[in-house]
Amino acid sequence: MIAERISEITTALPQGVALVAVSKFHPVGRLREAYEAGQRIFAESRPQELAAKVPQLPDDISWHFIGHLQTNKLKLVLPYVSLVQSVDSVHLLEAIDRWGAQNGRVIDVLLEVHIASDATKQGFSPEEIMAITAAEGRGRGREATANDGSRPQTEAEYGHVRLRGLMGMATLTEDETVIERDFQRIQDLFEAVKAAHPDWRWFDQLSIGMSGDWPIALRHGATMVRIGTDIFGPREY
Repeated sequence: MIAERISEITTALPQGVALVAVSKFHPVGRLREAYEAGQRIFAESRPQELAAKVPQLPDDISWHFIGHLQTNKLKLVLPYVSLVQSVDSVHLLEAIDRWGAQNGRVIDVLLEVHIASDATKQGFSPEEIMAITAAEGRGRGREATANDGSRPQTEAEYGHVRLRGLMGMATLTEDETVIERDFQRIQDLFEAVKAAHPDWRWFDQLSIGMSGDWPIALRHGATMVRIGTDIFGPREY
């Protein structure tokens, strides 16, 4: 069944849109089924669960982290993931940057946008996203001109973090008009950042859409859809 669901979804996805299998709360055996069906990107939301699953599965999996990440849990997540999708505070962004500096890594991240009307959701406001990216843009502009011919001296705000794009969720509702509105606002913000920083070729990922609303997200420029229940069925633990 998992293989059939993955095939159905990937067939419906346009070229260039990645399927991120949200494997949180599902046992390793089910992840292996998805892997054998060709799935290579998996997402977890709990640090301990991620760290436990990684050594039990093949090395060519690309792991993403999509949950609220506490700074004291970075060592359980950052060594293993190719992308942190859920950076929801400046405090976390700064902590990831420090970890990257200490470990000689540049960490790819998405900034999480809080657009939905659900008060419980984490993330930045659109105004905060524009301020963060503007500050980073000013720093990277100085980096480009501050090269004395030897090693460039970066003044970028976050020298060991690479802002790859935005992640967001629509309001939890069956009203498709509301979902369309939320995704449109996130898409507009994504395009505004790209327009403000046309040289940021790496800023190219928009992660919107989950089980239940991912077909709508495709109409609003999603480059990644995060799907769990539609692949694995109900959570098992």
